[in-house]
Amino acid sequence: MAERPSEVKKSPLSLVERKQHAARNRIIDAADALFAERGFDSVSVTDIAERAEVGRTTFFRHFGDKTEVVFAKEQAMFDAITDATSVVSTPPESVNSLAGALSALEPLVIQLCRQATADLAAYQRHMLLLDAHEEMRARAALKHQYISDELAKVLLAHETPPAIATVAAQLALACYSSGRILATSPSDLITKTSAAFRSTLAINSAPTKG
Repeated sequence: MAERPSEVKKSPLSLVERKQHAARNRIIDAADALFAERGFDSVSVTDIAERAEVGRTTFFRHFGDKTEVVFAKEQAMFDAITDATSVVSTPPESVNSLAGALSALEPLVIQLCRQATADLAAYQRHMLLLDAHEEMRARAALKHQYISDELAKVLLAHETPPAIATVAAQLALACYSSGRILATSPSDLITKTSAAFRSTLAINSAPTKG
């Protein structure tokens, strides 16, 4: 029997990989601190590299520009989706219906919310940066489309019909986005996103009038 993603044992990182990982984390932390201190526009790549105690070459080995660093912590969420087959390995109902497919994706999306708000202060700073910069909002929209595509792949791996997988993934993303908009504080993200799923599923199950 093939191992599920959650059961596959990962090889320990080599010394070089650990050093690269540590440098990447220092860059992320340095950028986060500098953006909070000075504002995004007043911080340069050189500033970030100096604070992280790395060279510019090392910075560009990990990130294309300083905007990309803003979304670095979200990469962990995207990576989680890659292994998400195990999350819906035993769906509560058939994923061949829209309601069933959307229900199967809900735990995964809630887990993304949990990861996003693990550091409430950092999440708040991230959202403030997005609100203040149109370029970053545009990049966030592209990231969200990536999430939708990966959610659809999770369903397709469980033989959900393509049309249903696509619509369910888009609805799941809409619930996530609605939760982010409606949350009055970072700690409300999970509650508001869950409420969005409940409302969407209720609409889907509501009887149609003849």
